[in-house]
Amino acid sequence: MKAACRLAFVLPALLLSGCLFTTRKLPVPRGPSITQTVAPEELVRRINQRWAELETLNARVDLQATELKSKEGVAKDYTTIHGVILMRKPEQLRVLGQVPVLGTRMFDMVSDGKNFTMYIPSRDKAIEGSADSTKKSENQLENLRPGFFFDAMAVRGIASDDLYSVSADVDTQDDAAKKHRYSVPEYILTILRRKGDTQELMPLRVVRFHRDDLEPYQQDIYDAEGNLVTQVFYSAYGTYGPSKYPSKVTILRPIEGIQIVLTVDNVVENSNLITDDQFTIKALKMPEDTQIQKLP
Repeated sequence: MKAACRLAFVLPALLLSGCLFTTRKLPVPRGPSITQTVAPEELVRRINQRWAELETLNARVDLQATELKSKEGVAKDYTTIHGVILMRKPEQLRVLGQVPVLGTRMFDMVSDGKNFTMYIPSRDKAIEGSADSTKKSENQLENLRPGFFFDAMAVRGIASDDLYSVSADVDTQDDAAKKHRYSVPEYILTILRRKGDTQELMPLRVVRFHRDDLEPYQQDIYDAEGNLVTQVFYSAYGTYGPSKYPSKVTILRPIEGIQIVLTVDNVVENSNLITDDQFTIKALKMPEDTQIQKLP
């Protein structure tokens, strides 16, 4: 008891004297020179306006695909190819991949938003199905669907019956090459929809914005069951005509194990040269004897 009493008197004295601790320096994160602050409704207004102004998009890109087999710890990288992506609201899409140097078609996909056809000339084969078909192929790249690209190439506006919330956070990133840490303030926009007449809210999308330029840098997209189906990363924004657009777009499909990296060479928005016939099966110019695989 006496020893305990002595300790009760001695311990505070030691703590106050500084004998029981040491100090060390921690890396101080560097922040952006500008951090903007906007109200949630202003953030929503900006993306709604951007989406409303976009009618068509013509992007010339380099496309690099990777098959990811997470359970095996293996990634299979395909050679980078040239590509062209055409979009027209509400859901029309054309994605053309060309063999490097030769310039011939590697694949060509068209969609009216409800159905799609992907033509693979080297296999004398075409795949047809509904745009939201979940039928899987053993060849992971044959599981590409138009919705992946359409949802990734632009951030949609928020429908009038959707709910949303906005929170602020700080993302800390390490730059190993420069041995620095960076503190990046961000806004996180979560878009939700009520499930039927219940109180349950289902996530639709989560969009993250850097607060230095208020441009989207990540978009997570969920299916009707609340599963994360697509992640899109936007970086290195550049000016193309009157608009800003990311010069790199990375599309990750975790369920299928597909990653598509688009390096943007040029973007033209709202061109009157994009017409309906560019999104039809006739535009694929398939030989009459092409083998067609129909997906349920």
